[in-house]
Amino acid sequence: MKKAKMSLVSEFTGAKIDERIFGSFIEHLGRAVYGGIFEPDHPTADEDGFRQDVIEKVKKLNVPIVRYPGGNFVSGYNWEDGVGPVELRPKKLELAWGVTEPNLFGTNEFAKWCKKANTSPMMAVNLGLRGPEEARNLVEYCNHKGGSYWSDLRRSHGYEDPHNIKLWCLGNEMDGDWQIGHKTAYEYGRTAAEAAKVMKWTDNSIETVLCGSASRDMHTFGEWEATTLDLAYDKVDYLSLHIYFGNHENDTPSFLAKSMKMDEFIRSVICICDYIKAKKRSKHTVNLSFDEWNVWYHSNGAPVEKWSTAPHQLEDIYNFEDALLVALMLMTLLKHADRVKIGCLAQLVNVIAPIMTENGGACWEQTIFYPFMHLSNYGRGYTLDARVISPKHDTKEFTDVPDVEAIATMSEDKESLTIFAVNRNMDEDVLFDVSLLDFDNFEVIECIEMSGYGIKEENSAIATPVKPFNAPKPDFDGKNLTTNLKALSWNVIRLAKRK
Repeated sequence: MKKAKMSLVSEFTGAKIDERIFGSFIEHLGRAVYGGIFEPDHPTADEDGFRQDVIEKVKKLNVPIVRYPGGNFVSGYNWEDGVGPVELRPKKLELAWGVTEPNLFGTNEFAKWCKKANTSPMMAVNLGLRGPEEARNLVEYCNHKGGSYWSDLRRSHGYEDPHNIKLWCLGNEMDGDWQIGHKTAYEYGRTAAEAAKVMKWTDNSIETVLCGSASRDMHTFGEWEATTLDLAYDKVDYLSLHIYFGNHENDTPSFLAKSMKMDEFIRSVICICDYIKAKKRSKHTVNLSFDEWNVWYHSNGAPVEKWSTAPHQLEDIYNFEDALLVALMLMTLLKHADRVKIGCLAQLVNVIAPIMTENGGACWEQTIFYPFMHLSNYGRGYTLDARVISPKHDTKEFTDVPDVEAIATMSEDKESLTIFAVNRNMDEDVLFDVSLLDFDNFEVIECIEMSGYGIKEENSAIATPVKPFNAPKPDFDGKNLTTNLKALSWNVIRLAKRK
């Protein structure tokens, strides 16, 4: 049998994990809002029209932030259309996705939904067709207590207290020619710098996220980051990264190795950020916001009726191999927790999402729901500087792919430890030995596993066959832990100090 080894020392912590790394994303796209989080006629809808069955599942995922309202949508969005009396709000053609936006749900509704879902807004401003003026007005509307035009307008809309939104995205994917108001790096960098400046003048407690490349495959990647950072470096706090993976070739070994490409992407962007820091001789460090990431390919090309409202759009149905890659991707973000402070699984409900609904009906959990839930709930605190030795294999696309990817996190009070591991080997189990060198008086309290499913097996509203189960606890003598990682498996081993 193949063997892999991990060594852990409690004093060798890697980085403090910013809980916002477990964030998600709601865009005015498809049924994410209408039929997703908001459906007034649904049997579970509360007095505000929010689906409580969806809120319950969002709470299970424990997402600390949710990015809103886009995405591509935001570059053509006038935020003023989504506030005030609903009956006075305009219906508009939404050009990014080719649908009609009824504006029944907007900024205030989203802020209220966030409170009910135990999360916080991550707000994006329109820097496509609009600019610094509209951005700072939105900050004033959301965050100023009162006594000014925009804050008093919010109060007149029934929201006396400010929303106090602390995290703001300066547009979305402005390097893409598909984007409404697409800009060159210089054009965007200057606009973003001025927007961030006046937004922070309006509320100096906020943080801002500069748009990086829409993907690492953009022909301007690298140059875009360097140029925009050079123009806006001292006015922004984070730089965004976006990545999606698919398996169009039906090559599972290469598909499960694509987290290595994500790792390379992160390392490259860190280098660019630090190059600009060095060039400017700055003490300020720009960290990373990986605010779009997921598997996305199943629904590409699915037809949508032009100018319809809340159609079934980009509704990927995920399988077991997708769940394994999502686990690997989130583990990759945690490996870089020293610089990746924010992450947003794109998206949260219905649109390439872990949660799916039927209009007027059921709400169910996709395969990718579970590894995200485990990592979000048990992966808080600190990463540990884990030393992992694993057998390797080659695929059609990658060489030297580790069979076993593993990370470990420790709670802030150092009372609990969680080991997360994926065996991406298609055919062979791997014996996994973990040396716990100075974790005295710890015991295994739970072992969770996802394995044995067909790689293309899916969940649905009718049945959820692909889900985690409690596995036998591994052998553990207080210093050495040994367990069998089954071929194609997701594994969570939880330890805690004896009381």
